[in-house]
Amino acid sequence: MRRTLSLMAAIIGPDGDPGEAQRYLEEAMLTEVDPLLYLALSLHIGVDTAYRRAAAHIGFAFFDVIPAASEDSAPLRLDALADIHMVRVQTIDRDIAYTAPDFKGLMQLQALREREPGLMQRVCIVPPAAMRQYLAHVASVDLVDSARQTLARHWPRAAASLELTFWPRMIFAASLLALVLTLLVMPYLSPGWLMPIWAVFMLLPALVRLAALLMPLREMPPEPRADDLDLPIYSVLVPLRDEAEMVDQLCANLSRLDYPAHRLDIIFVVEQRSPRTVEAVRQHLGNVRFSLIEVPHAMPLTKPKALDFALPFCRGEFVVVFDAEDHPEPEQLRNLVSHFRKAPHLHCIQARLVIANGDKGMLPALFAGEYAALFSVFLPALARWGVFVPLGGTSNHFRLESLRGIGGWDAYNVTEDADLGVRLARRGLGCGTSSMVTHEDAPERFQVWLGQRRRWMKGWMQTILVHNRHPGQLFHDLGWWRFLIFEIVVIGMILAPLLHSGFFFTFLILLTQGQIALHADLWSFTCLTVFAFGYGVALIAKFLGLSRTGQLHLLVGQVLLPFYWLAIAVATLQALYDLTTRPFHWIKTAHRPVSRNRRRIVPAE
Repeated sequence: MRRTLSLMAAIIGPDGDPGEAQRYLEEAMLTEVDPLLYLALSLHIGVDTAYRRAAAHIGFAFFDVIPAASEDSAPLRLDALADIHMVRVQTIDRDIAYTAPDFKGLMQLQALREREPGLMQRVCIVPPAAMRQYLAHVASVDLVDSARQTLARHWPRAAASLELTFWPRMIFAASLLALVLTLLVMPYLSPGWLMPIWAVFMLLPALVRLAALLMPLREMPPEPRADDLDLPIYSVLVPLRDEAEMVDQLCANLSRLDYPAHRLDIIFVVEQRSPRTVEAVRQHLGNVRFSLIEVPHAMPLTKPKALDFALPFCRGEFVVVFDAEDHPEPEQLRNLVSHFRKAPHLHCIQARLVIANGDKGMLPALFAGEYAALFSVFLPALARWGVFVPLGGTSNHFRLESLRGIGGWDAYNVTEDADLGVRLARRGLGCGTSSMVTHEDAPERFQVWLGQRRRWMKGWMQTILVHNRHPGQLFHDLGWWRFLIFEIVVIGMILAPLLHSGFFFTFLILLTQGQIALHADLWSFTCLTVFAFGYGVALIAKFLGLSRTGQLHLLVGQVLLPFYWLAIAVATLQALYDLTTRPFHWIKTAHRPVSRNRRRIVPAE
């Protein structure tokens, strides 16, 4: 006990005394927190400082980084990287063991040094963040290969890198354009008996959304506060590229998470070709919650490849992805643990995304209405039906074992979230939604919005093309009901803006030519009905969604929906061009920090 209190007092600092050390030790044992981490958290001294003081006390050298070995050799098992706490490195003329021990490990090293004084020449102490960075460096070649190939090796018929070859992309593009043209000219050239077939096809996406509107909202409500001792380690992946200005805001938002700091495993996954972002993250690594993984420059330059690179380092039972601009509710992780434990059939839970800057212009307002309808109306209904759930790119929570079991993210799909929702459904792994909120900011500039939407639409095209390359297997995996919903939802998302634009401009042409008089024929009546029904369902969904997110003040702006869909059609055509010429190119969305005094959205109960 004397040695233990002496080490505790040394970590506390020059003013540490046995009485204070005893108090902190008892508190750490009562809360089941490693005493070293407990002191770092309680005294706000930073993990590096705690390890430096401990190393000096027990007589070992301390390094804040592990020097590169003369001959690097990657660990044999990537899935064990998160559990490695010691490595041996050949440094000049000797082998040095670098270790990041816990408090018990430090005590054991002290006892070993007393029996074998020469040990202090062969062992160095490093903080856990340094160990993780070193492992990412020495295993980088294998990690990049795993990020690119794991899905292709385990599920080749669901991998974009194998299925999106040249001719399938060309055929898809030609078929899509031919289908749009056919549907647009049918009312003018086809006989009346084809009208019901045309109308049913055109109305299917709206009918699915109407069914979602009629579903009562039964998301999993917030749970009573769980005891800290019952909470598992929770991994948080935060992919960043060229986001140096966002790091301080992001770290502040993540630090507000109401979850035991010693059980939070927050990993910033930063591209090495973003040195300013890497340096900005390094300024926050004294926080026990945070660590950094640098992703080497390697194709494809996508967010899912970076996430796959970092996945082997996750230590949690659960894992979630947050983006640079995210502001999750502090209770989100704690509540999602309770949801997972109450619903063992769920392997993924999508939190509700809410746009926080909808009052910054018409474009953010329309974006906010779109997100409100999607995350507060449509996705909860799809989850209740037990069908394919097109996940959002952030705030989707997974059981780590399940995520690894289906191959992680597809490094080549630029809407990796939607593709992951399809693969979860194909494996029969349930997805749910939660009323817990993550606030995001919509693009306020049209060019930024257009680039983001262009990438999203290309990703939807990738997803439907990859999974329909072998339709028989897809039908077998999903069953007829989920197969039908998948096809309707995804095809509808791609076709709807193009068809809307065609009818919109046709209407304008007829109007300018003075031929807009309503004719009492079935085709004219059907066209107007389809047009009105589609708009009506969309507007009602936005009204209901904005009501559920407490943003009804944005409802007036939704009258510009026809022009918003025209902009989406432009993005869709650009995405189709990208699919044929650069299928795996990632268009990065730029973000800007927001004012601290921005009004926070309070969702309706």
